[in-house]
Amino acid sequence: MAKIIALAGKGGVGKTTVCSAFVRILGETRPDSRILAIDADPAVGLATALGVEVNETLDDIRCEIIEKAEDGAGKEALELLGEARYRIFDALAEKERFSFLAIGRPEGAGCYCSVNTYLKAVIEMVSRDFDYVVIDGEAGIEQINRRVMEKVTHLVLVTDASKKGLQVARSIYEVADRLVMYEKRGIILNRIDDEELAATLPTDGMEILSVIQSDPSHARNDILGKTIFELEETAPVYKGAKEALEKIGI
Repeated sequence: MAKIIALAGKGGVGKTTVCSAFVRILGETRPDSRILAIDADPAVGLATALGVEVNETLDDIRCEIIEKAEDGAGKEALELLGEARYRIFDALAEKERFSFLAIGRPEGAGCYCSVNTYLKAVIEMVSRDFDYVVIDGEAGIEQINRRVMEKVTHLVLVTDASKKGLQVARSIYEVADRLVMYEKRGIILNRIDDEELAATLPTDGMEILSVIQSDPSHARNDILGKTIFELEETAPVYKGAKEALEKIGI
């Protein structure tokens, strides 16, 4: 059974950076494993962090099925649904040590309910073909509330020292107790340079997986358009992500 690792938290706390570091570390330490990275955040940042060019997204496939049905091509739509598994695997971007799938950014305004429902089914389906699935979740609590992450085995929350970041992490933590079938969970405190401050943050019983200091080397690489694979192993983000994976038993 695949280990499904989902990262969640408020937007802007470094969730995508940590997620990309997880993918890199798994690829380096488990070269014979099948690894899938899923960008489930409509902000579409994980592809950039991993250096992946996305040609087709999950929402592209979903929209094609809907268009066929609305055009009255019922038989063709049913065939597309039956072939969804193969279409999804065709949409995977293949890299040397991992595969990548993006949820996409729906064209219509408003709620992402339909694509999130589809994403839940996809997670359950494709996880059978991989050893590790790493998901960069949508910012906030929506995907947890809608049970999109129901079958996640490891839930990693990411926050900075802000009150809002901690509140969002706490809310996700509490909701996940009821709605996620996880084996292990914990929180990463990101961009925190003061160890004394880290010790005083109200984590409310959440296990601290790692405390990551501000990382000028990552910030510089980001400005230069470099990927996570061009970051030194001595960088705080890399070391903190590796420590967190070890603490959740990965």
